[in-house]
Amino acid sequence: MSEKTLQEWRRRNFITYVGEGYTVYLFRLKELYRYRSLIWNLVIRELKARYRGSLLGFLWSFLNPLLLMSVYALVFAVYLRFGMESYVVFLISGLLPWLWFSSSLLGASGAILSGGNLIKKILFPAEVLPLVVVLSNGVNFLLSLPILLLFVFLFKTSLGVSIVTLPVVIAIQMVFTVGLSFLFSALCVHYRDIQHVLGNFLTLWFFVTPIIYPLSNIPEKFQFTVSLNPVAPLIFAYQDIFYYGRFPNFSQLFMVAVMAIVVYTMGSAVFEKYRGTFAEEV
Repeated sequence: MSEKTLQEWRRRNFITYVGEGYTVYLFRLKELYRYRSLIWNLVIRELKARYRGSLLGFLWSFLNPLLLMSVYALVFAVYLRFGMESYVVFLISGLLPWLWFSSSLLGASGAILSGGNLIKKILFPAEVLPLVVVLSNGVNFLLSLPILLLFVFLFKTSLGVSIVTLPVVIAIQMVFTVGLSFLFSALCVHYRDIQHVLGNFLTLWFFVTPIIYPLSNIPEKFQFTVSLNPVAPLIFAYQDIFYYGRFPNFSQLFMVAVMAIVVYTMGSAVFEKYRGTFAEEV
C-alpha cells in the first residue's frame, strides 16, 4: 500500500485508526527520543530568537513573568480583593502553569504552518515543531519558579515536603499539553479558523478555572463545572504545593494522568492522520 493510499485509508477510517492510538503513542515516544538532540537544539534556537536584539536578552525570561505577576498582583490583590491571606502566592501558583499551558497551545496551533520550509524537507519529523513550542514555554515556566519561591518566602506561606510531588505534576501537565498541541497543530493546517477561536476560548477557560479566585467563591450549584475542567486539578495541585503546603489530591492527579495519556494518544492519532497532507497545505 502506497503512502498516499495509506493516508487516505486513515482519513476514511479514523475511528479504527484511533484504535491504533496506543501503538502510535509508543511509536511517537521512540521517534521523539531518537530526535532528542534536534529537539533540544530547536528549543535553544527558539529561546535565543525570542530575545534576540533586546538589550537585556535572556534576562527577559525572568523579567517577563515577574512583570506579569506584578500586574496581576496589583489588580487582584490590591484593587479586587478576595480576602485571602498571602493572596499573591495563591494567584501566582496557579497563574504560572496556566501561562505555560495557554502559551503552548497558542504557539503550537501555528507551529506546522510557520514551519513550512522544514515540513517540506524529506524525513523531517513534523511532530518536533509543536513539541518545541511546549518545551520552550516549559523552560520559561521552570525559570519563573524561583520567582514564585521568592514570593513564598516573602509572604511566609507554607512550603513543606509536598514539594517532592512537583515533578509529577509537571510531568502530567507536559503530557496533557503536548497531546493537545499535537491535536491543534494538525487541525489548524486544514481548519485555520481554529487559531482565532482558540485564543478566545483560552480566555474563557482561564476565567472559569479557579486561578484568580478560590474554589469556594464559585456558587455551590455551579461547582460541578470544575469537575468537568481538566486543567483545574493541575492548578489545584500547584496551589496545594506552593500556597497550602500540603500534598495534592492523589486520586485527582491519577485521573488527570490517565486523561493526559488518553489526550496524548488521541492527539498523536490525529497528528498521524493528517501528517501526509502537511507539505501540500503549508
